[in-house]
Amino acid sequence: MTHRQAEGHLPAFVAKMKNEGLQPLVIDTFAYYYNQVLSGETGLLYDREIQPVALREIKDFDRLKKYAAAGRRVLQHCVRIVLNGGLGTTMGLTGPKSLIEAKNGKNFLEIILQQADYSGVRLALMNSFNTHAATCEALAQINPPRAPLQFIQHKFPKIRQTDLQPATWPDHPDLEWNPPGHGDIYTAIYASGTLGRLLESGIRYAFVSNSDNLGGIIDEPLLGYFVESKISFMIEVSGRTPSDIKGGHIARRKDGRLVLREISQCPQKDLMNFQNIHCHGFFNTNNIWINLEELNRKITNEGMVRLPMILNPKTLDPNDETSPPVYQIETAMGSAVSLFDDARAVAVERDRFLPVKTCNDLLILRSDRFLLNRDSKLLPNPENRNEAVDVQLDPKFYNKIDEFETRFPFGPPSLTRCSSLIVEGDVRFERNIILKGKVTIRNKRKNQESIKAGTIIVGDVLFKY
Repeated sequence: MTHRQAEGHLPAFVAKMKNEGLQPLVIDTFAYYYNQVLSGETGLLYDREIQPVALREIKDFDRLKKYAAAGRRVLQHCVRIVLNGGLGTTMGLTGPKSLIEAKNGKNFLEIILQQADYSGVRLALMNSFNTHAATCEALAQINPPRAPLQFIQHKFPKIRQTDLQPATWPDHPDLEWNPPGHGDIYTAIYASGTLGRLLESGIRYAFVSNSDNLGGIIDEPLLGYFVESKISFMIEVSGRTPSDIKGGHIARRKDGRLVLREISQCPQKDLMNFQNIHCHGFFNTNNIWINLEELNRKITNEGMVRLPMILNPKTLDPNDETSPPVYQIETAMGSAVSLFDDARAVAVERDRFLPVKTCNDLLILRSDRFLLNRDSKLLPNPENRNEAVDVQLDPKFYNKIDEFETRFPFGPPSLTRCSSLIVEGDVRFERNIILKGKVTIRNKRKNQESIKAGTIIVGDVLFKY
C-alpha cells in the first residue's frame, strides 16, 4: 500500500471519532500521530539519539527540605491529580484497580480521599471510559466531605496493521478502541474544561501520580522547590535497581533536553543498554509536577501537546491471539519532560514509588512492612529488618485477585523480618504467621496445603508428594 492510499483512510478515522462524540482537539491529536505512522515513524528512540544523565545533573530530594515553608504557603494553589484509569486486568480485575482493598480494610480510593482531606489540597481524578461509572458509584457510597473533580481520559481508534484502516470488531465494538496512555492527561484536562476551572479558582500547580501508588502524595518541600524555581515541568525519578530494568529511564537528547524513554520505545538492538542500570541510572516514578498556566499557554499557542509517540503492536482482542493485528497509538505523561526548556528531574526516595502492579506487590503493601498513620500517609515500618522484601508467589495460584484472597483469608503473614518469600504450589495461609529471613514454601502435592495459624517459618518448608 502506498502512502497516498493509506492517507485516504484518515477521513474514516475522523468520521468514526466524531460519531463517538470525541472533541475536535482529540481528533486533531489522533490525526497528528496517525500522520506520523503514515510517514514511517515508529516511536522508537535509539541510543545514538540520547546520552545518559549523570548523578550530578539530578537534583537530590534530601537537599530540598529548606523549601517546605514555601510549599506550605502555596498549598491552596495546588491540585493533586490521580490517574484512575486502570482496570488491573493483569490481576484478574474487571473494575477499577483503585477499588480493591489496599490497606487496613480500605481501598486505594478511600485512602487517597483521606490523604487529600488531611492535606487540604484539591483532588481531581482522571478516569477512563472503563472506570468512570464504577468510580462515580463508589464516590456516592463513600460520600467524602469534599467531592473530587473528575474528568475522563479519551480513547483512540485502533489501527489495522495490514492496511492502516480503522479496526472493526462487530461482536465487541468496544474493542475497536484503546486508551491513549496517561499522556492523554494534557488533552483531557484541557478539552474537559477542568484546566480552565482550576485556573479560574486560583489553582496554579498540579501534582500527578497513579492511583495504585499510595506513596505518591503531595510533598511540601517538592512543591516549594518547584514553585520557587519557577519551572514549568518537573519529573520525579529514583535510582534504578535490577528490579527496575523494564521501567522507563530518563536521559538527555543531543540538544540537551531531558527525555523519557519507555521500554516500548527502545529498539531491540539497544535493549541491553536500556536495561543497564549503571548506564541509565534513573527510572521514571510517574510522579510529575506541572505549572498549569504554562500548560494552558502551550496548548493555546500550539493547538495541542505533541508528546513523543508510542506505537504499540497488539491484537485487536487482547485475549485472542488469532484476532487481527493492530496498532495502538499511546503516549506517556512523563515524556512531556522533553517539551519544556526548563524541565527538571528530582531524585526521590523509593517510598514515593510503591505501585501495585501484581498480587506480589499487593501482599507487600497489605503486610506489616508498611503502616498507615493517622494522616493516611503510608510509611515503612520502623521494625523492618531488611530494606526490601522480594515476593514471588506461584502465578498458577496467586496471579488473580480472587485466587489471592482465598489463599490469604486472614491477611498477609508478617514480613518485617523477611527478606524474600517464594511460594510454589497451592498453599493457604492461616492467621498470625511470621516469616523470617529467606523463606521458600513448596507444595508438590496435588491438593492445597495450609500453613497453620501462629506458625513461625525460617528457611524452607516442603510438602512432598
